[in-house]
Amino acid sequence: MADYKFPEGFLWGGATAANQFEGGYDADGKGLSVPDIIMGGDVKTPRVVTPKGVRPNTYYPSHEGIGFYHHYKEDIALFGEMGFKCFRLSIQMSRIFPNGDDATPCQAGIDFYRSVFEECHKYGIEPLVTLSHYEFPLALSHKYGGWDNDKVIDFWVRYADLCFREYKGLVKYWLTFNEINCAMMPGFGDVYGLGILPPNDWALGFSQENDNSWIDINRTFHGLHNQFVASAKAVQIAHAIDPENMVGCMIAGNATYPYTCDPADMIKAQKATRENNFYCGDMHVRGEYPAWAKALWIERGVDVEMMEDLYARDEETLLAGVVDFYSFSYYMSSVATTHDDAAAARGNVFGGVKNPYLKASDWGWQIDPQGLRWYLEEVYDRYQIPLMIVENGLGAYDERGEDGKFHDTYRIDYMRDHIIEMGHAIYDGVDLMGYTMWGCIDLVSASTGEMAKRYGFIYVDKDNDGNGDLHRERKESFDWYAKVCKSNGAEL
Repeated sequence: MADYKFPEGFLWGGATAANQFEGGYDADGKGLSVPDIIMGGDVKTPRVVTPKGVRPNTYYPSHEGIGFYHHYKEDIALFGEMGFKCFRLSIQMSRIFPNGDDATPCQAGIDFYRSVFEECHKYGIEPLVTLSHYEFPLALSHKYGGWDNDKVIDFWVRYADLCFREYKGLVKYWLTFNEINCAMMPGFGDVYGLGILPPNDWALGFSQENDNSWIDINRTFHGLHNQFVASAKAVQIAHAIDPENMVGCMIAGNATYPYTCDPADMIKAQKATRENNFYCGDMHVRGEYPAWAKALWIERGVDVEMMEDLYARDEETLLAGVVDFYSFSYYMSSVATTHDDAAAARGNVFGGVKNPYLKASDWGWQIDPQGLRWYLEEVYDRYQIPLMIVENGLGAYDERGEDGKFHDTYRIDYMRDHIIEMGHAIYDGVDLMGYTMWGCIDLVSASTGEMAKRYGFIYVDKDNDGNGDLHRERKESFDWYAKVCKSNGAEL
C-alpha cells in the first residue's frame, strides 16, 4: 500500500441501521415502524410481513435487535477502542414522531440520539447519520399509504429539519435515504423503501413465485420521485441551518459485467449498470432524470405523463438540492447475459448469473474486490464529487475456535482485499472520503432476519430465535481493524 496512501482525515469506521440493532421498539414513546411488523427468517425461509400490525407471541427481530438502545455506551466505547473516526447509524423517525404526523415530537427520542452523538464525540468519532434507513413509521403507511402520497413529503421534511436543528454541532455528515435505488425493486422496495404495504401477509423475498399482484408500479415510481424531492429539500435546509453540514445520497452499488463478448450481453450489462446505479444517482447529484428515464418508464409500464408532470412540478427543487457527496454500499458484483444456458446466482438485491472467476459467500454473494475499484472509478468519472463507501462486509457463520475465541480470518481477508482496491482507486484519482464497514457489531440481517449471518468485529450473543444474553465479545478482526484505523490504512 506504500504507493497510494489514504488521505489525512480519512473516515474509517463502521455502519449500522437502527431497525437492525437498536431494539427498544416500543420504549419511551416510540411508535412502530415498518420493520417492526417483519418476522424473522433465514437463508431458506423468507421473512413474512404482517401488515395489519404486530401479532402476539410472534418473534420480530427488530423489537430487541441487539439492544443498542440500552448498550450504546458499551458499544461506542468498543468502537473507540478500535480507533473509529466515523460511526454510521440511523435515526428512527418513529422514535421522534411516533406516528409520523404528530403535532409535537417525542422528547425522549430526541434526547436518546443526542446522548448517542455526545458519546461518539467522547471518543473522537464523527457520527454519520442516515435519516431514513428502511424505518418508515407504520402509522404513515396505514393512514397515508406510503411515499406515493405527496403529504408524506412534508411530514418527512419537518422531521429532517428538526434533526438538523437539534443536533447542530453534534452531526455534520448526513445521508437522506438508504439504498434509495432499491425502491425500484417491486415488493422489497415497496415495503422497505417506500412504506407501501401489501393488503395481507406477504413473504419478503426475491423469488418470482411471490404473490406480487398487489404491486402498483406507478405507486412505486411516484413514491421514489417523492423521496427525491424530500431529499432535495432536506439538503437545502441542512445547508441553511449549518453551512458545515455535508449531505450525501446512498445507493446500493453494483458492478455488472457482460457474461460473454456477445454485443447483446454488453448492452444488457450496460443497461443494468445504468438502471441500478445512475437512475437515482443522477437525480441526487445532477438534479435531473437521465436521458433514458422515459424509455425505462415505458419498459416498466409506468405512466409517463404522470412522471413528466411530477418532474415539471418539482424541477427547481431538485436542481437546488443536489448532494455534497455520493455514498454507497458494495457487497458483490453481478453478471448479465442474454444466453439461457448460464447458471443463476443469488445475492443481496441484485441477481444475475454466476461469475466463474469469483468465489461466493455462504449466502451466494459473489466476492469481488476488484469490482469495488471498478465501481469507484466509474462513479467518480461520472460525477466528480467525493465518494464514500458506507457499507461493505462479509456475512458469514462465525464459530468459536478451540480456545473459545472467534478467529474470523476470512473476514480479515475479505476486507483487506477490498481496502487494497480502494487504494488503487485513490491512486487513480478518486476522491474517497471514508469507509464504514457494514455491521461492525453483529446485528439482524435485513434480508433474512437472522443473526447467524454475522458481519461484525464484535460478537453479540443472540441466535436466530432471539435467545441469548446479548453480551459482547471481540473477534480476531477487531484487533486487525484497530490497526487499520490507527495506521490510516497503512497496516493491513
